[in-house]
Amino acid sequence: MPNDEHSCSQAGGLSPMASRDSTETERKYDTGHTSRVPDLTNIAGVEQAGEPAETFLEAVYYDTAGLELATRGITLRRRTGGTDQGWHLKLPTGPDTRRELQAPLGQPDHVPAELLDHLAAITRGRQLSPVARLSTRRTTYRLHGPAGEHLADFTDDRVHAVPLRKLGPETHWREWELELVHATSKLFTAAQPALEAAGAVPSAHAAKLVRALGPAWPEARTAAPGSARKKGPVRDVVTAYVGAQINELLTHDAGVRQELPDAVHQMRSAARRTRSALRTYRTLFTKGAVVGLERDLQWLGRILGRPRDAEVMRERILANLHALPEAQASGPVLGQIEHELGTAYNTGYQRALATISSARYYRILTALEHFRDNPPVKSKAKASKPARKTSARLVNKAARRLDRAHKAARKAAGTPGHDAALHQVRKDAKRLRHAAESVTAIHGKRARVLEETGHRIQSVLGDHQDAVVARELLHRLAAVPDMAAGTTAVYKALIEQEAETAAKTEVAYRKVRKKARGRRL
Repeated sequence: MPNDEHSCSQAGGLSPMASRDSTETERKYDTGHTSRVPDLTNIAGVEQAGEPAETFLEAVYYDTAGLELATRGITLRRRTGGTDQGWHLKLPTGPDTRRELQAPLGQPDHVPAELLDHLAAITRGRQLSPVARLSTRRTTYRLHGPAGEHLADFTDDRVHAVPLRKLGPETHWREWELELVHATSKLFTAAQPALEAAGAVPSAHAAKLVRALGPAWPEARTAAPGSARKKGPVRDVVTAYVGAQINELLTHDAGVRQELPDAVHQMRSAARRTRSALRTYRTLFTKGAVVGLERDLQWLGRILGRPRDAEVMRERILANLHALPEAQASGPVLGQIEHELGTAYNTGYQRALATISSARYYRILTALEHFRDNPPVKSKAKASKPARKTSARLVNKAARRLDRAHKAARKAAGTPGHDAALHQVRKDAKRLRHAAESVTAIHGKRARVLEETGHRIQSVLGDHQDAVVARELLHRLAAVPDMAAGTTAVYKALIEQEAETAAKTEVAYRKVRKKARGRRL
């Protein structure tokens, strides 16, 4: 075991075995040292209780110096003994329910990299080291239903806890756990009478580590976004929406590190939504705090956008290429496109990985949480105004901004700046979409209609912008000196496809715009 004061290395190599991902639903009960385990077949639905099986478990729990995992209800341990020994990471997902990730034992002073990926956005560069050692003598009873199905496991645990880092005294206690296997949460209700009759009461501690650290266990940090109410203060609209997007950023952070499909897109989307909300409601907050966050989120979105844009462009051009005759589709253009956009994607992804491990990124996450928990309102009176009326005014302001962009694009028709003007319409439609999305709980159907309006315009003009960018890329690749005539012909065909798409999307945009004109909250 590592020395108590020695920081646990965060550079552990990938485990030779993939981590196991599961969901556990359990409820804990405090009971006396002399209490007798009740007849578990008295629980409604339980036909048979298996013979008791005893195991001895040793676990070392890890956290940062500031107990950042504990503040979010997260536990990380390395446990020996039993059938599931190894590293266990438990992430709360709801009452009585946690997502559990497991990895093999490996080295005691190296947290497996696949688990660290899920913690990086929480620890933010801080080292992990042991905070407690728990020894548990566990007796397990398997509970079966009438058809022999494995309903749940009932465990009788006698625990000896030794807090480290001078976090508290040694403690001993006994607790019972009921962990569902194939049963529903109704089993908790059914078990209550039998357990209470045996002297057990629902535990006030969500995890053994909570009880082990006692008073040293930190106050919980807000993780779930608050809710906005029609008659509540308008600031709640912003903090609830920003809170939801913070959760999205933290959720998809691990996916980006593990290169999971769509993770970059979802994380970039959360950054953009947050930035849109800050812009929409900027007048409610001090300028310095909001502008700084907007700038940082723009930077993050731009970095995440590079691999995502290369990925989208590759899929787009290859689809068009494969629509050409087979001889053209399988020629040198295929290799050139794969090389150009494959390189752009790989370079962009490596930059994104470096970015989400940077001090600036971690500062952004901390600043966003501070904004959510302590909104820097410019005027308490203004930020406390009823949400319905004030939010309608600010969302409608975003709609008027979109109107101005529409007019500018119409005036720019036939000029070199037309494509750029349509791109601005798309960006303003996206901002309106996110603004309306933030108030659907308050304005209901009207907000959803406005959100859909922004989404349709954004989608149509997104296809237009992709066609413009693709056309520019294809022109550049086609301009290589001494290119074979056949290859030049393929590029010409692809460019014509993109020109045709751009023209069609302009027509579609005008139709969508005509239907959406004048919509407001």
